Amino acid sequence: MPIRYEFYFGLPPEALLRAIISLHQRVFVGQTPEELFQEFEEVKDRHMLTLVALDDQTVVGYKMGYQRKPGHFYSWLGCVSPDYRRQGIAGELMRQQHDWCKANGYRAIRTHTRNQWRNMLILNIRHGFDIIGTVTSASSPTTIVLEKTL
Repeated sequence: MPIRYEFYFGLPPEALLRAIISLHQRVFVGQTPEELFQEFEEVKDRHMLTLVALDDQTVVGYKMGYQRKPGHFYSWLGCVSPDYRRQGIAGELMRQQHDWCKANGYRAIRTHTRNQWRNMLILNIRHGFDIIGTVTSASSPTTIVLEKTL
């Protein structure tokens, strides 16, 4: 069965949200489910879009973003299960997000990543993002800021 993609405006149903959080924690160690729920609650009313990649009923990838300001979208969180990488899922989630943004009047998309996630950095560059800056902090690794004009 091929991978199925679903769109949700705001947060997805709770069972899917829990599966997204479980996948997120598997890929990005550090945040508790409660901390992630809190972050989701803080942005859910900012024209949030959630895309989910499913293999049957299993969440194998997701991509979330929201409106930064009118006309500008922030591609915020996302990942693909290590068991499903190198199948084009991340690229398809990105393509669908960008198509949705164009169709809904957004002119630019911004995202952040880190050098340690080189595959994501390369994927962003391959999909037309430009590096526009960095954010440095004594308490965390340098963040790379990328933006794409739609």
